[in-house]
Amino acid sequence: MTRRSPFDDIADLFDQVGEELEDIERTLGVEGGADVPVDVLERDDAFVVTADLPGFDPEDVEVTLSGRELTIHAEGDERAESASETDDEGRYHRRERRVRSVTRRLRLPGEAVEEEASATHENGVVTVTLPRPEPDGEGDGTQIDVE
Repeated sequence: MTRRSPFDDIADLFDQVGEELEDIERTLGVEGGADVPVDVLERDDAFVVTADLPGFDPEDVEVTLSGRELTIHAEGDERAESASETDDEGRYHRRERRVRSVTRRLRLPGEAVEEEASATHENGVVTVTLPRPEPDGEGDGTQIDVE
C-alpha cells in the first residue's frame, strides 16, 4: 500500500479553495488581472506587450494608453452559440458560459509615445507595440561649463 503524504492533502485543499474563489469571482463578475496573462518586453525603441485573450474577436478588444498606464479590456458573449434559456431542449443543471468581461491594467516601465502606439490581434493574442520617445540629443549629454 502506498502511503499518502500529508502535503498531498494540503495541495488538494489549496486546489479546492482556488476553484471556490474562481467560482465566487465569476458569480460576482469580478474582473481579475489573472484572466489576462501578459508579457512585457522592453526593446531599445519600444515596449511590446503581448496579452492572451482567447475567445475574443478583435472588435471585442479595447486598448488604451494614458501616460504610463496601459489598459486592455475585452468583452464578449460566450453564450452566443448555445441554446437560449427559452429553448425546450432540456433543463440546465449548470450554466457557466456567460457574458464575459476581462480587464488588465499595467504600468509601463517607462514613457511611450501614445500617438504612435499600435495593436494587432491574431489567434486570440493581442500584441501592443508602444514606441519609446527618442532620447534628447545624440546621447552625448549636455556640456556643463565649470567655472
